[in-house]
Amino acid sequence: MRKIRLIMIITFFIFNVIFALVLAPFIIFWGSFEALKTVAVGSVLTSRHPQVVKAFLSDEQINEIVYKSNGTDSPSDTPIQRTVSDASAGITIEDIKGRAFKGKVMLIKNPKRIKIAVTKELGVAGERVSGLVKDAGAIAGINGGAFYDPNGTGNGAFPDGITVHNGEIVHNNAGNLSTDIVAFDKDGKLIVGHITADDVKKKNIQEAVSFWPALIQDGKRGMFRDEEWGVAPRTAIGQKADGMIILVVIDGRQLTSLGAKMSDLYNLFMEYGAVNAANLDGGSSTELFYNGKVINKLWNWAGERYLPTAIVVMPE
Repeated sequence: MRKIRLIMIITFFIFNVIFALVLAPFIIFWGSFEALKTVAVGSVLTSRHPQVVKAFLSDEQINEIVYKSNGTDSPSDTPIQRTVSDASAGITIEDIKGRAFKGKVMLIKNPKRIKIAVTKELGVAGERVSGLVKDAGAIAGINGGAFYDPNGTGNGAFPDGITVHNGEIVHNNAGNLSTDIVAFDKDGKLIVGHITADDVKKKNIQEAVSFWPALIQDGKRGMFRDEEWGVAPRTAIGQKADGMIILVVIDGRQLTSLGAKMSDLYNLFMEYGAVNAANLDGGSSTELFYNGKVINKLWNWAGERYLPTAIVVMPE
């Protein structure tokens, strides 16, 4: 009798768990919990399965949620709050806070300190940002460019697009097709937009990864639409006219920080005076590693993600 009762309890428990999992998407996308819905829409839109959102919401509903979540494409009426949390020779770190997000900004005075770190097991396995920073002998780093996993292993072994280190192309799966790029030339100038593999030598590009969209290109707003990107954790890079580098990480998918839209990043870089800026890989990859520790709040429950590239800050 006790055995039958135990089986009934276990069966009841399993049934309720399965029922809750089936019901959860309907509660999230059709329910009245607006903050939860915003986080879910932004998270799924920028994941590998954006079609899940479109199964529950129309394009009009998605656009309304995205735009309502944190302002519009115009400069925000709510100024970004900036607080210096650390300063050392040539580096300043600021805590930033917007209406619906929190994050970190690292300012590097000398742009030539920026390098691309590539996993030492390229094509086999990626590394954590912490490992990439240490391997490079750097003092800080953020996650880098796009990557793909042809065998579905999810271990960050292959960078996508064009990857350049010390003036040499170390990986290229784009051939000579035009590719979105985040690059530095020999003078330490940040280059964003589109290039081909042939342009690497022509433009004296020393370091590069591929990602998009360009947020600011030569002082002008890039071509991007918020509804295509949603609200999510973000990593981005920019440069001021005097050469100063601006590294940005925005925490997201958390109650204390929902995440940012592309226009939020654009407005942030405009406030910092950037003349060039670009979005980098975000979501579960978003990370800022400095002085031996992760200093932002990771979204990934498993900790640091395995990635093929990082953008690192070398010692002076």
